[in-house]
Amino acid sequence: MSDHEKHTEFLRQCILYDESTRRQELHERITRIQRDARCVRRAVWLMAMLIALVVAGLGYEVILVDNFPYNLPQLTINLVCALGMGSLISLLAFMGLGMVYRIKLDRHREECRQLVARLLESRLGKPGTTPMQDKQDNL
Repeated sequence: MSDHEKHTEFLRQCILYDESTRRQELHERITRIQRDARCVRRAVWLMAMLIALVVAGLGYEVILVDNFPYNLPQLTINLVCALGMGSLISLLAFMGLGMVYRIKLDRHREECRQLVARLLESRLGKPGTTPMQDKQDNL
């Protein structure tokens, strides 16, 4: 589990102490985004494997087959190239979608931090000093 996932899981556990409907909605959105991001990561992995197979297949044909462009049917070469291009385009699209999910998850993590801060403030009261004041005092 990466640090990002550990922090997200920690925040999800912290917001469980709040009984509001906002907490429940936030928890469900984070769960849905994490599930969708996992699906996108699997799709990226699949596209990368397909691209590797296409490169290996074309490399085999170029290096080991005599008279490469003339021995094989043009349809086979076209299909392999189409599969490679389609996989490459899909890989780029899935990577972009993964970045979008990461941005959404970061935004929801910030909402979790704000919710936890309000929860702690309501249960423990305002802190004596804020971290920004401490940093300015040390300078």
